[in-house]
Amino acid sequence: MNTIRQHCKSALAIAAIFAATGAYAATMDKTEYAASKDRIEATYKADKAACDSFSGNAKDICVEQAKGKQSVARAELEANYSGKTADFNKVEVAKADSTYSVAKEMCDDKGGNAKDVCVAEAKAAHTKALADAKLSKKVGAARQDAADDKREANYKVEAQKCDSLAGDAKSACITDAKARYNKS
Repeated sequence: MNTIRQHCKSALAIAAIFAATGAYAATMDKTEYAASKDRIEATYKADKAACDSFSGNAKDICVEQAKGKQSVARAELEANYSGKTADFNKVEVAKADSTYSVAKEMCDDKGGNAKDVCVAEAKAAHTKALADAKLSKKVGAARQDAADDKREANYKVEAQKCDSLAGDAKSACITDAKARYNKS
């Protein structure tokens, strides 16, 4: 039981690291990107080497944690480099997959029905995390659509107000409205 608690604490520590590394802004140049990529690989190698002090399933768990940390760090790097919403969603998927892999490996310490239940719980948590990532992606898309709709409605109101003007004043008003609401 203590081993399971230690593994859970390790998993929580890794989750905290994942959360902390997601705080970068999408303002990275190619040099920073390459340096970060190299740091991720060096960290992975060091983490994996640290697993050599373990044996059996504890070593397998450690290796899965190192792989998961690397996978999430890579996904976060890509998201922060590109700034694309789809890449940020991939971070959530990588976190879910990593947590699932570690949890499955932890189940190997058990036997019989206890192992089956452990695997089923891990799979259920993975499915929930993937569903949350999918929901987050849809919510983000819905927010973007709503913002676009609001911007379009506001532009139409401004354009209507410009119709009451004439000549250069009307042209300036329309130009200003187009600039304000990002219209061509």
